Amino acid sequence: MQTFLADENLRLDVFLAQKLKQSRSQVALLIEKDCVSVKGQIQNKNSFKLKNGDIVCIANLKPHDEIKPQFKVDFDIGVLYEDEDLLVLNKPSKLTVHGASSVKNATLVDWLIEKKYTLSNLGGELRAGLVHRLDKDTSGAILIAKNNFTHQRLSEQLANKSMGRIYLALIDLPLKEDKILVEKFLMRSPSNAIKKIAVAKENKFCKSAKSAFINIAKSENLSLIAAKLFTGRTHQIRAHLASLNRYILGDSLYGYKGKYEGRIMLHAYFLYFIHPRTKEPIFVKAPLMQDFKNIMSNQINLGENDEKISLEFLLEFFNSFT
Repeated sequence: MQTFLADENLRLDVFLAQKLKQSRSQVALLIEKDCVSVKGQIQNKNSFKLKNGDIVCIANLKPHDEIKPQFKVDFDIGVLYEDEDLLVLNKPSKLTVHGASSVKNATLVDWLIEKKYTLSNLGGELRAGLVHRLDKDTSGAILIAKNNFTHQRLSEQLANKSMGRIYLALIDLPLKEDKILVEKFLMRSPSNAIKKIAVAKENKFCKSAKSAFINIAKSENLSLIAAKLFTGRTHQIRAHLASLNRYILGDSLYGYKGKYEGRIMLHAYFLYFIHPRTKEPIFVKAPLMQDFKNIMSNQINLGENDEKISLEFLLEFFNSFT
């Protein structure tokens, strides 16, 4: 148990962020998990206004060795990079990243716990180790923090954009231009607020979003594109492509109407960040899943486009947008 005495009138999240030297987003997770009490009462509102003299307590999070997988783990995940502070996994599609009331199968976090990894606990036990997330159907590189120091530093990079990902996607039609920058506000869809995000005019409910897309290769029935996010909104790639009347194969939620009926063909191909401890730039490539390669095999020769999906080419291309 950690205890602090409020010496000025501040919001609870601002006060704890200063005392713990963590971002407000990380502190918010502690507050939402009912780990914080003020004057002996659990306080789960980030905006709660402290008064001079209030006693603030933070309960110890559940020790890692007491956390158990919620469901049986009967799958494996490829490890792309690992050291004492972090690891990068190649997440398969159809795998949910963390648990929720609606999730009835083992998650990526369950796999991490089953494999006895020591993980950061800033996100609570359901999000142990998770610095960022990928949608269930999206495959590719995902970064895991093994300790709170690493988690905090990587979260800062996520916020200041020194961490990033480059995606590959298969879409139904090529982009109208080889290079497109999309800056459109996003919000929950009025017609399907639970599952879908929609492009919107600026209002109090929307968030700004910026994406860049480039054509890589095309055939008669599909096109391979690369995408980079400059903001990290839910379903951002899918919603921005839909606003261009382009749809990822398998993404019927956003408008795909082709013959393909498998998972959404979106893959986090490159992940880059600054190592929190060594300060060295790290670049990790997540090899394409076999289902992704199988679809392209008869229509797009990946070998002929190796240069266009190399890290050097993609970084140079996307850097031209900034």
